[in-house]
Amino acid sequence: MSAGTILLVDDEIEIRNLLEIYLKNDGYFVLHANNGGEALQHLREQEVDLIILDVMMPEMDGIEACMKIREEKQMPIIMLSAKSQDIDKITGLSIGADDYVTKPFSPLEILARVRSHLRRYRQLNTGGQQKNEYEHQVDGLVINMITHKVTVHDKEVRLTPREFAILEALIRNKGIVLSMEKIYEMVWNEPFFDGNNTLMVHIRKLREKIEKDPSKPEYIKTVWGVGYQIEG
Repeated sequence: MSAGTILLVDDEIEIRNLLEIYLKNDGYFVLHANNGGEALQHLREQEVDLIILDVMMPEMDGIEACMKIREEKQMPIIMLSAKSQDIDKITGLSIGADDYVTKPFSPLEILARVRSHLRRYRQLNTGGQQKNEYEHQVDGLVINMITHKVTVHDKEVRLTPREFAILEALIRNKGIVLSMEKIYEMVWNEPFFDGNNTLMVHIRKLREKIEKDPSKPEYIKTVWGVGYQIEG
């Protein structure tokens, strides 16, 4: 049985072939796309569990493709880029990517990230529990841990898997201030290091989706010098 279907989107066939070797050895079924347009075609035709998406590609680049994918799909997206500047990472994460890896990279690192993202995504979408145990509400914000559905005043809000995981961590610890380090390690399953602004980017995007006024958040409060919390 396949461990899942991975869509590799990169105009460099050597990179796709290299990653395919490692992914197939780990039990994944692998699809190839040369650009964003081909990736969208694959997504129209079959189910995909995770996408590895290069930024710089002809015809339709990874940024445009990511935005189009996020209009309908919520599976994890790992972006690849030769650009290592913070602004490039922030752009990728801001448009809905769950992770950002700069080239050159280790295939084993990519494989580890794929496993981590899929494990988290599947945990969030596993059913079988009672709804009243896994639905949490704070004023007009409702988050369902089974269906991965979030509503604000009865209006559904579409979150990326990473954004949902952050919101879940905060709402499960309602009333408790969680440090940036704690949230990062809970969600990313890896050590936090100073200067990593990835979490801040995701918090900003999350607030833009669930807050009436992101500059004056009602739900995700900043506790300066400590971290973030959803008040009980």
